Amino acid sequence: MNEALAKIKIEKLREGINFHNYRYYVLDDPVISDAEYDQLIRSLENLEKQFPNLVIPSSPTQRVGAPPLDKFEEVRHGTPMLSLANAFEEAEVKEFDSRVKRFLGTSGDIEYCAELKMDGVAVELIYENGLFTTGSTRGDGFVGENVTQNLKTVKTIPLTLIPGQGESPPSRLEVRGEVYLPIKALEELNRQREKSGETLFANPRNAAAGSLRQLDSSITAKRPLDIFCYGVGQVSGRSFETQWDLLQTLLHWGFKVNPNRRRCRKIEEVFDFYREMDESRDKFPYEIDGVVIKVNSLRLQETLGNIARSPRWALAFKFKPKQVVTKIRDIIVNVGRTGALTPTAIMDPVRVGGVEISRATLHNQDEIDKKDVRIGDTVVIQRAGDVIPEVVRVVVEKRTGQEKKFRIPDKCPACGADVEKPRGEKKKKGMAVARCTGIACPAKLKENIIHFASRDALNIEGLGEKIIEQLVDKGLVKDYADLYALTLEDLLTLERMGEKLSGNILAALQRSKKTSLDRLIYALGILHVGEHIAKLLVRKFSALEELSRASMEKLKTISGIGDEIAASIVQFFKQKDNQRVIRKLKELGVEYPAQLPQAPPTLRKLEGKIFVFTGALKTLSREEAEFRVESLGGQASSSVSKKTDFLVVGEDPGSKYEKAQNLGVKILTEDEFLKMLAPEDR
Repeated sequence: MNEALAKIKIEKLREGINFHNYRYYVLDDPVISDAEYDQLIRSLENLEKQFPNLVIPSSPTQRVGAPPLDKFEEVRHGTPMLSLANAFEEAEVKEFDSRVKRFLGTSGDIEYCAELKMDGVAVELIYENGLFTTGSTRGDGFVGENVTQNLKTVKTIPLTLIPGQGESPPSRLEVRGEVYLPIKALEELNRQREKSGETLFANPRNAAAGSLRQLDSSITAKRPLDIFCYGVGQVSGRSFETQWDLLQTLLHWGFKVNPNRRRCRKIEEVFDFYREMDESRDKFPYEIDGVVIKVNSLRLQETLGNIARSPRWALAFKFKPKQVVTKIRDIIVNVGRTGALTPTAIMDPVRVGGVEISRATLHNQDEIDKKDVRIGDTVVIQRAGDVIPEVVRVVVEKRTGQEKKFRIPDKCPACGADVEKPRGEKKKKGMAVARCTGIACPAKLKENIIHFASRDALNIEGLGEKIIEQLVDKGLVKDYADLYALTLEDLLTLERMGEKLSGNILAALQRSKKTSLDRLIYALGILHVGEHIAKLLVRKFSALEELSRASMEKLKTISGIGDEIAASIVQFFKQKDNQRVIRKLKELGVEYPAQLPQAPPTLRKLEGKIFVFTGALKTLSREEAEFRVESLGGQASSSVSKKTDFLVVGEDPGSKYEKAQNLGVKILTEDEFLKMLAPEDR
């Protein structure tokens, strides 16, 4: 197929896929099967692979795949994204109606458009000639953050507009909407976070905000975010008469608009809508916290204008939270898979919003102290976002003097190792997660070993998560070092494990015994010590024994290491159980030779250059090649991006080669790379 024919076919496929996305995600009314849809996507992916120069940012295949960002850029909104004034009582809404009438100089009824108030994150979507170009958060209303790549992962956001009723889309269109996470998706996400010892999201809005602010869009893509669009900013070449007409047009252009909306001829009809929505709010698959009331006529909206940061023509009529009173019988501490200690209140069972609640997370010590929660307290609880049970406040008047204050223990309840508690900047910022520092802690053993065996750590090929789970569950592995004591007979006791796979794993374990010091430091899982910090440490300390004796003061002389990291390293090596495991690793044959000293500045010829390797090198191992780069001041990375300076290609290169070509990264053969490493003639 030539390029001209491919272009026609690609455009037709994109148009068809966009239409079927609209039918499935927006209208919830698909007209083809999932298998047929998947075939369209595969056909488009194959053609774009054959003709990469025909790939465009708005293609349905480009929703995920952009390299992680270093930070979010700022986006200034063409028209400010104003916040809404709130009302909690009918009397306040009636006063709003009266103010509107007084300002407009009329005594007649005002027509309103009543819409659900989503509990999510406000965003702006910008379209140029029908193509989605920029997406941003509300921010302070005037300037937001550019989260375009993350918003592309939301399947209900069209990348290309559907021409409405025979008309072309506006040359510029700014659409406002609310990104949210469905309730069931939040529950599942929190279940996963609880297992891994991460802090739970308190409500859907926090979850949506956290998901949208991921620098890596592939993480956002794993969270099923959704959106309802409700308004516009600047629009070129198109006007509307009413808010109702605007919503209908957005729907025709391919945007998802909440079907629960109503045109109300007078304020009394708004109250009817509010009461209906309040009664049925538990039935919605997403969280709502009220009803937004808007003057329907856009001409009247313009006349009414704004007050400070709120429009005169709109009001949020909030629902009352569902709260009950119960008593805390105990506070226990759970240790998650990452070693995070989370306090949980055990309470007298009560029903909240149709669900029986007997436990509520207290998040961390700061939260307990701020609310002054004690064992034996009578407390008001609510389901935050109608999902996560939380303690709202203590009923101090009901205290008897028998209540007991609670402190997260200094020793891990699962293994007895020291608990690292937040300090410095993290404590100031409220990042108050306490963590176990023991590497053999049974609560986090599986996660620790998965990390230890990972590619950037000891790189034990074939030792996957399911095998590790079985090894731990059967008691065959109780710390990292036990991996090197495994026998063929041990492995053959595992499910779906034959002699060949067992042999491969044992061979991989044997190969991994010869490693570098920085890899071993990273593999040990010292809190706050990632690959970069591990590399900084080996430039200062040539042996693990030397590092284990280092003081905080000596560690802090290294650029990039502050109080928190230094304290974590010192505390790690103080643990007798950690020392035992390190000795055991050495006894079982794990070798980590002293690191060579870093080249002096005069020999740092690769300073600032980023290298990536793909394929097998003939003369150097991957680890040796990366070390040579770093010893000369360069940086070795595992992924290709626009910042990559060189891709070194060995035998049988992988997908990095094609990506480097597309990004215009300079590609080196192994011989060319070795010439770069060679000393310069004097």
